Amino acid sequence: MRKVVVRSLAVLGIVAVPVVSALALQREQTAPADLDLIGGVIQLVQRAYVHPIASDELTKDALKGMLNRLDPHSDYMDEKEFKDMQTDMSGQFGGLGMQISAQGGIPRVVSPIDGTPAARAKLEPGDLIIKVGTASTQGMSLRSVVDMLRGTPGTKVTITILRGKEDPFDVTLTREIIKVASVKSEMKPDGVGYIRISQFGQDTAEGFTAALAKLKGDAKDGGLKGLVIDLRNDPGGLLNAAVSVAGDLLNGGTVVSIRGRQSDDQRVFSAPSRGDKLPGVPVVVLINGASASASEIVAGALQDRKRATVMGTTSFGKGSVQTVIPIKGHGAVRLTTALYYTPAGRSIQDEGIVPDVIQEAPKDQQISGGPLIRESALHGAIANPGKLGKSDDAANPAPKPGEPADDKIKAATSAPIKADLIGKPEDAQLNAALALVLKKDGAPK
Repeated sequence: MRKVVVRSLAVLGIVAVPVVSALALQREQTAPADLDLIGGVIQLVQRAYVHPIASDELTKDALKGMLNRLDPHSDYMDEKEFKDMQTDMSGQFGGLGMQISAQGGIPRVVSPIDGTPAARAKLEPGDLIIKVGTASTQGMSLRSVVDMLRGTPGTKVTITILRGKEDPFDVTLTREIIKVASVKSEMKPDGVGYIRISQFGQDTAEGFTAALAKLKGDAKDGGLKGLVIDLRNDPGGLLNAAVSVAGDLLNGGTVVSIRGRQSDDQRVFSAPSRGDKLPGVPVVVLINGASASASEIVAGALQDRKRATVMGTTSFGKGSVQTVIPIKGHGAVRLTTALYYTPAGRSIQDEGIVPDVIQEAPKDQQISGGPLIRESALHGAIANPGKLGKSDDAANPAPKPGEPADDKIKAATSAPIKADLIGKPEDAQLNAALALVLKKDGAPK
């Protein structure tokens, strides 16, 4: 069975497949004339360009150009880039601790990861990294930026940040081994459990199960009154971790399905038949515009299955699956091969999860850069295909008379909360979620 994972943006969702030879990638439909054209242009550049260029560099750039034009997440990785991606997936590496994406030729912070140098420096979702050291990042590849940010633990790097309408400012960070504890839990007042998931990594499934057990053990007489799962600023991660987390609160049935052109990309992921570890306990899931990928899988599954109330603002909208195809001796191709769908057949791609209860962060708690750029604004983003088995019109019905089109979406896309406020006593969104879950616990069952 192929291992399926989903990561967002700089660390993308992938399906790993066996190593293939370069020749095996050639499709039968490829016209010889097309291959001759590419080869001819490479020879022309080698012969006539003002500076000598190695043929392997031209080939790599040609592959990158071809794949980058497909959508924001397809790419060609040389051997070094492929190894770096595998290091990313291990969840332990030397760096600063933030997810970044490329937008308009400048790297943008998607989310700092809790407990890392980036989070301690109070970097915010939406911050633009315009310089690393003295080098401008304008037009630089995302991988090149990542390579400059990473380095030997203990060494320092200065980055220049552009935040909203503020003047650019420098931030000096010390690199360290990024070993992320992705799950944190706490018993809140009135017997309500709180679990914060900062990303979906290799330790998340086990960590979430352990957190549930600890909260149940810490609950006083009468048991756990409710649970708030905080997925705000969570950029995603492993699909199997997302399925496991949702499965801990569901009894059987679909968590998520993926649909692509190939038979291997038609799959349904289900919860265990008796998976719900908190039967009857009300659950609220918090999301915002920096919740992406695996976060959206969990929120969408619990929302569709009526197991949780989703609260906050509309999520990022990354609903695509990438397949990584290793090429022996030549790195790998990362190709978008499928979209994922919630249990009700909704595609999250390009639209995200709209909360059941809109709860924006107060203005003084929002990041200063304003609303995040979402998946729909990325160049080449795949359009939402509509609900499974239905037309786009059925998936996106016309507004009711007197109801402005897209009003709910617009009201739900305000700027995310500042990362250093998440989970704190003054966190207004969390306080609203705690009040809501207690209200649901008191409702007739």
